[in-house]
Parts: sequence; C-alpha cells; structure tokens
Amino acid sequence: MHSTFRPDMLAIARWCAAAGWPVHPLAAGRKTPVRNCPTCAEPGHVHLGCPCISAGRWCHGFHAATTDPGRISARWANDKRSGVGVSCGPAGLVVIDIDAHAVPLPERERLLPGIHVHDGVDLTGLENGFHTLALLAALRREPDPATDPTTLRVRTPSGGMHVWYRAGAGRSWLCSTGSGRGRALAWQVDVRATGGYIVAPGTTTTAGTYTPVGDCRTPAPLPAWLDGELTRTGHLNTPSPAARSRLPPPSRARQAVAAGGGGRTAAARVLESVLADVASCSAVAQGAGFTARLNRAAFTLGGLVAAGHLAHHTAHDTLLAVAEHVRPGRHIRAATIVRNGLDAGTRRPLYPGGRS
Repeated sequence: MHSTFRPDMLAIARWCAAAGWPVHPLAAGRKTPVRNCPTCAEPGHVHLGCPCISAGRWCHGFHAATTDPGRISARWANDKRSGVGVSCGPAGLVVIDIDAHAVPLPERERLLPGIHVHDGVDLTGLENGFHTLALLAALRREPDPATDPTTLRVRTPSGGMHVWYRAGAGRSWLCSTGSGRGRALAWQVDVRATGGYIVAPGTTTTAGTYTPVGDCRTPAPLPAWLDGELTRTGHLNTPSPAARSRLPPPSRARQAVAAGGGGRTAAARVLESVLADVASCSAVAQGAGFTARLNRAAFTLGGLVAAGHLAHHTAHDTLLAVAEHVRPGRHIRAATIVRNGLDAGTRRPLYPGGRS
C-alpha cells in the first residue's frame, strides 16, 4: 500500500517568512495567486492603496505578501491546500528560472541575447535552457549555475530548475522571460526578481512538487559574473524617481474625463475599464498579455482623445504611469507601445454613449 506525501504548506510558509521572504498564497494545485475578492476584481481597481492589503487580506497576489506570523498561520491553517509564493523584490531575491520545454530552437540571435553565435558553431544537442545557460557560463569561463551546490536549487515539476540567489545590498533586478523577444538572459532562461514572485520549494501543484536539489537550503550571493550579465541584458532596476513623479496617477485622468461630462460619464467608465485591464497584469509576473492589454488601452484612449474627452498628454502620461506600476523598469518599451496605440486610436474617434 502506497501513501501519498502531502507537504505541510503552513510549515513551508513559516520557513520562508523566518528567512525574511514575504509569502502569499497560491491557488490550490496551481502556481498562480489566489483570486481577488469581488471588490478588487471590479473595473478600475488597482492594488495601490487597496484597503484589502492594509486589512491583511490576500488580494493582488505578490503585492499582498507578508512575513506576519499571525496572517500566515490564519491562512494556511484554514486552507492546507494553498501553495506558497514568495515575493522576490521585498525578499531581496533574484531567481534564475531554467526551462526545459521541448520546442524548436529559435534564430541564433535569441539564444544568448547580445552575444553573436557564429554560423559555424554546431548547435547539435542544444535543446533547452539548461544548455543555453551552460553555454553562457562556458563563454565566461564560470561555473554553471544549474550545478552550483552552494545555493538553493529547486527542481520544477516540468523538469526545469529554479536557482535562488540573494540580490545583494543596494541591488534590484527586474523580471524577464527568457523565451521572449524583450529583456532576456538566455533562451528558455527567465529571471524572477522585483515585480514578480517564485514558487516556494515544497509547494505541490497538480503537475508535481517543487523539490530542492542537493543539501543547500539557503540562497548564495549572486555571483559577480551573473551580476554583470544581468546588467548587460537590461535587468538592473534603475527607475528614475524624478521621472516617476512627473507621471500623474490614474485618478487624475479619471478626474479629467469626469470634469468634461459632469461626473461618471460613459467616457469615464470606458477609461476605468481599460486601465483596470492593464492593472490586472500586476497580480501575475508573466503570461498575462501585458503588451496586448496596454496596446488595446492606448488605442481606446486615443479614440477618447480624438473625440475630445481627454487631452493627449494626459492619456499618454496616465498609460505610462499604469505601465510602470505593473511592469517596473520597462519604460522604453511601454512608451513605444503607448505612442503607437495612441496614434492608431486617434484616427478613430470614440464617442461612448453617442456623440455629445
């Protein structure tokens, strides 16, 4: 007779919190955060200033992460099936997320972004993130992080690996998706850091358990060579406080629209809806369709601008403010999406509720 091992999620959450890593619950059997409450799921609602977070509720995913023993005990004692997520930024963590997906190789320029892989190099046998990360390490004549016994490594249910490191004093890193065309360390190698979360070791989903490898259970300092590579590939988080202060909060845009129509006009409701759609990406580190949502919002606001409901500069700055809160550090990319979306939208005026 076989017994089924069920990890103690409360013990895992407490262990993480004791290490100084803020935690938040994941939906039972999944690696995504628990759902928001009905109020937080309403159009126009964002995590900034949300009373649920200040009241100790678990809406807004990693934004609600905590090390408070009382909150942690209350949650996992009452729901033993919830997994454990760790908010990387507040925890001071940068996690190298290695994937092993069976997909075709991309073009050579995407294998190691910023590093030319000559056509004469034989790529036979190169199949996944383990290989591209090992290749990057070999080029730098450094040890492969996937085989680093001095830091916490966690095998994922899909066959990948999470390599945990401490970000270092005064250092803050940004998330990436290694298989995408934007910021990346290597093909099939993601980075989880500020603005994201990582699944805690021991968490079990329907796909399996996140299992520690070897004996080490503590993250080592980020190696100097990886610090350099993350800086080279655009992962260093260097937001400009002055630039952020110039971006008006979404509420000012809502006020600008409402002032033109005597309160909650149809245009104001459209504005709140599209901003909420973009803001909803903040609860998920990746895979939320952020680019498409931001582009759709910019197109819609461009229509409101063309119809006279909103000033162009207000629409532009508001979209950038929301984008910066949702995906910190991607200002250049977001600015391009916003500019193109607004330009396209202004060619099609939008009159919610009919012409006035």
